[in-house]
Amino acid sequence: MIKVFGHTAPDTDSTGSPIIWAWYLNEIRKTPGKPVLQGEPNTEAAWMLERWGLDKPEIISDVAADEKCVIVDTNNPAELPASINEAEVLEIIDHHMLAGGVKTRAPINITIRPLACTATIMHDLIGEDLASAPEGVKAAMLTCILSDTLEFRSPTTTPHDREVAEKLAAELGIEIADYAAEMFAAKSDVSAFSDEELLRMDSKEYELGGKKLRISVLETTAPQVLLDRKQALMDAMPGVAGADGADDVLLFIIDILKEEATLLIPNDFVKQIAEKSFDASVEGDTVVLPGVMSRKKQIIPVLAA
Repeated sequence: MIKVFGHTAPDTDSTGSPIIWAWYLNEIRKTPGKPVLQGEPNTEAAWMLERWGLDKPEIISDVAADEKCVIVDTNNPAELPASINEAEVLEIIDHHMLAGGVKTRAPINITIRPLACTATIMHDLIGEDLASAPEGVKAAMLTCILSDTLEFRSPTTTPHDREVAEKLAAELGIEIADYAAEMFAAKSDVSAFSDEELLRMDSKEYELGGKKLRISVLETTAPQVLLDRKQALMDAMPGVAGADGADDVLLFIIDILKEEATLLIPNDFVKQIAEKSFDASVEGDTVVLPGVMSRKKQIIPVLAA
């Protein structure tokens, strides 16, 4: 059995893409495959599973030695099971920069393309065989693309991402604007999550100036709900950083509709990063960054201390 999984703190793409590829392995390649997750899916991903009657994949904490696996939506060992280099990695499908550090026992297929979403890459790899996919698999693919592109608002969006999403929506009889509104409403409902859970919900590790950072992003159509918890979120940052072996947490609240980010400023170090990285003037405990929507393209590449 081949386990298919994405990164820790699974978002929609890291929840849907394992389901898509496991279907492909089972039904097209005739090779037993199983989608699994490294943690609970976020609210949008959970909504997708319920909306389309998809079973929530099993949650794993690690992989066993010699266990066969396919990695999707990441290639960064920091986001993979601790024993990943003891497993038998068969394939990597991703749309992030190459991090390095994953060791394989033999040459493998690695597909990393500059597209907004792993599911878009899978669409191309599956090709004509996608015609036989059930509605839920196609819907998962569409949901992943709309999520990662923020309904084509993200600067990571390519014409091909849009083309694939529009094709899938037409096949499924879905109006993209209405469907995306439902998705983003689900994404924005964070009432059940603790401050610590929110800081880890969509988070990447990054080293800057000799310091380890946890760079967290919360995408929402209701930013005020999160800003009302601003002080509690900042109070929780030192504990989360300490528990995760980081020096600091940067939290960007992305307003999907206004197409801007608000960065919380809990201390002078984060203030320094904000001013140097975004040419911003920081007064108080937040700073608004117009046009900033993408951690991958507009946040991590410009960070400076």
